[in-house]
Amino acid sequence: MADDRLQVLIEGYDPGKVKENEVDKHWKEIYGAYQNRTILQALVTGIETKLDKPCAVVNIGNVRGYIPLEASGMENNRQLHSLTGKNVAFKVLNYDREAGVFTASRKQALEQMAAITWEKLEEGAIIMAVARTVSPNLVRADIGGIEVKIPIEEVRYGWIEDLTDEVKPGDHFKVKVTELDKENEKVMVSAKAAQQNPWPDCAKRYEEGNEYVGKVSGVREYGVFVNLEPGVDSLSRHLKFQNVNRGDRVLVRILGVDVDKEQIRSRITRIL
Repeated sequence: MADDRLQVLIEGYDPGKVKENEVDKHWKEIYGAYQNRTILQALVTGIETKLDKPCAVVNIGNVRGYIPLEASGMENNRQLHSLTGKNVAFKVLNYDREAGVFTASRKQALEQMAAITWEKLEEGAIIMAVARTVSPNLVRADIGGIEVKIPIEEVRYGWIEDLTDEVKPGDHFKVKVTELDKENEKVMVSAKAAQQNPWPDCAKRYEEGNEYVGKVSGVREYGVFVNLEPGVDSLSRHLKFQNVNRGDRVLVRILGVDVDKEQIRSRITRIL
C-alpha cells in the first residue's frame, strides 16, 4: 500500500478522488462485519478440509472464508455439500489478514436472523420466502433464518405434477403466514394463500357443453388434468384408444363446473 504520509507532498492531492484498492475494499467489508457483528452473504464455492474439519468455502471478493461444519448449521458432511452453489448468510468469527482468510459461522447468522424474524412475524402477514431445496412434492424455504415447508398443494392454484419443474433453489416468492405459535416457534406458510384465487370468476368462462383448448398438465391413473388458464385445471377421463402426455394441446368438452369445490369435469374430444 502507498504511504499516506507521502501523499501530502503532491500538490492538488485529494484522497476522495483516489480509487480504493479492491482488496482493501473487501477487507474493509470483512472488518466492518466483524466489528459490528453484522451479517454477510456469499456463494458457497466449494468444500475444503481445514484443520481436519470439512469447511464450506465462501469468498468476499478475493478474500477466502471458511465455514466449519459445526458452524454451518448442518448436521453432516452430506448436508454441508448441499450448500454448494447457494448463497448463505454468515457472521465473521475471526480473520487473518496476512494469510488472506477469515472464518465464519452460518449458524450464528441464522440464529440472529431467526430472532428478528420471530419478533416481527404476524399471522396473516405476507412475507418473502427463498426456496432452498425442492423435491417433487415439497419446497423447503427460508423466511429469515427460519426454514418452512411448503407442500405441493400450497404452492399455487391449479394442478402441479412435479414441483421441480416449477420451482428452483434460489427462487423468490411471497407467502402468507397461515399459522403462528411464537411460544413453541412453529409457523406455517402458504404461497397459494398469497395469490389471487381464480375462483369463482373463472367459472363464467367455461360453460357446460362447450369446448375449449387446453394443455395436458398431468396424467394420473384416475384421469388427465388439462390446464385451461393459470390456476385452473379440469379433470378428464383417459382416452379409449390414445394416450396423451404432459404438454399436449387438446380440445376438451366441459361436463360440469362445481364452484363450491372449485372443480371442472371435462372430456378430451381431440388431440391438437
